[in-house]
Amino acid sequence: MPNIKQQEKRMRLAARQTMRNRQIKSSLRTMFKKLEAGVGEGDQKAAEELARHLHSQIDKAAAKHVIHANSAARKKSRVARTLARLSD
Repeated sequence: MPNIKQQEKRMRLAARQTMRNRQIKSSLRTMFKKLEAGVGEGDQKAAEELARHLHSQIDKAAAKHVIHANSAARKKSRVARTLARLSD
């Protein structure tokens, strides 16, 4: 445990940031699973709506540095490939 006030504050801040990052990453994983399920069921309209929302959430996570920009691009590409499977 730190003896310096600023380090105590940094520990509290890091704990809040870690919690926020976990929540965002978890919600992204959940949305990916819902997209996969929607594509599996063949529901085009719902899948496209979820894909649009997922793209937005991925961009927001990258902007907040929760995920790396390259990781965001890879995930968005994965969403597009999954959605393309539905139209095939």
